[in-house]
Amino acid sequence: MDLYYEIQGEGSPVVLLHSPGVDSREWKYAAPLLAQSCKVITYDGRGTGRSPAPQTPTSLVEDLRDLLQHLRLERVTLVGHSMGGQAATDFTLTYPSMVERLVVIAPSLTGFVFSQEFTEWMASVNAAAPDIDKLVELSLSGPNYRATMAGPHREFLREMAVHYMTRVFTEWKSFEVRWPEPPAIERLEDIAVSTLFIRGTIEWPDMLKIAEQFQRVPAIHFAEMEGGDHMLTLTHAEELTEHIRNFMYGELDNAANKGRK
Repeated sequence: MDLYYEIQGEGSPVVLLHSPGVDSREWKYAAPLLAQSCKVITYDGRGTGRSPAPQTPTSLVEDLRDLLQHLRLERVTLVGHSMGGQAATDFTLTYPSMVERLVVIAPSLTGFVFSQEFTEWMASVNAAAPDIDKLVELSLSGPNYRATMAGPHREFLREMAVHYMTRVFTEWKSFEVRWPEPPAIERLEDIAVSTLFIRGTIEWPDMLKIAEQFQRVPAIHFAEMEGGDHMLTLTHAEELTEHIRNFMYGELDNAANKGRK
């Protein structure tokens, strides 16, 4: 196993998958809270944080499987943020016997077609390459970071983003990520485990459309966090972990889809 990981706490294993553009440090507030009652595993995805840069096409799903096998974990709860949520969803569909529960936080979704508004904005950000400072500035000026960038976590988020972008342009040899087929958007009905979808109210409209797709998951619950943007892991760590704890210990399951919309 060449990916950097950390383990905190004891109990039921929970694996946290971070967002793109940052690294596992985004869990620095949430992980210790969850570790009060669970065994929490955080890790840096390939090319982020302290993990090696990708030299060949990457599979986030297979990287996660390799990590779980290395740690001898047969069945875990997955908590994925943004593209980490996409990877957790694809992993759940690919290796269903290894997943106890699934939590996705403002996730992306394999096969989802983003709006013209979002894709044009992303194109304008990418056009700044390879100017790292400008890339980071434009990226974090998006509407889905408005709350975080107006608060005390602004510099920490910028630090992680600069570190990520610097590694991308100095170390990465491959930028291809391979996802399982068919795409998850076509198979959400096949997710058999209880699933929790968490999002903030400050997001691109596309997030609502992704949430609508997750309505097709048979055992789905939803939680909305007022005033939160895409970085709920930083700005709303206590509330976020409370939702996850309640979900893990059955309070939502016993409430007949209490959070469903």
